[in-house]
Amino acid sequence: MAKPATLPDTQEALPAGTDVQVPLDAALDDLIGYAMRRAQLKLFQTLINQLSSHDLRPAQFSAMAIIDQNPGLMQADLARALSIEPPQVVPLLNKLESRALAVRVRCKPDKRSYGIFLSKTGEALLKELKQIAAQSDIDATSALDPAEREELLRLLKKVYQD
Repeated sequence: MAKPATLPDTQEALPAGTDVQVPLDAALDDLIGYAMRRAQLKLFQTLINQLSSHDLRPAQFSAMAIIDQNPGLMQADLARALSIEPPQVVPLLNKLESRALAVRVRCKPDKRSYGIFLSKTGEALLKELKQIAAQSDIDATSALDPAEREELLRLLKKVYQD
């Protein structure tokens, strides 16, 4: 028979019969990458729920925001901005085009290249989606006060912009 695991010293003084619930993922608590992934999952789930009423996913919203900021950008540039492989951009853009939210326009100098633009419908929807995303962010980080949110954002940018 296997010897039962011993509890850390801080929990050995608990009265007999006390049920101690150690989270199953406690072994990963000290890993920043794990904590960031868990936080990202919570943030994305909140955003996914909000965007679902518009039949959009976070990647599509992100693409729309990037296109809006950079009208006429090429698919390869959009892929780089989204940190995805270029072939993954095609179905994403196909979905946006099928909904008349974005258009690909052939570039004059290079007939093989297309610039990507939001349609008027896409621009109008993006305005609403930005408000939804901002509120979703606030809701998902409600345990933080404004100064903590600002500090977390500053630190996360420091990590990924390095």
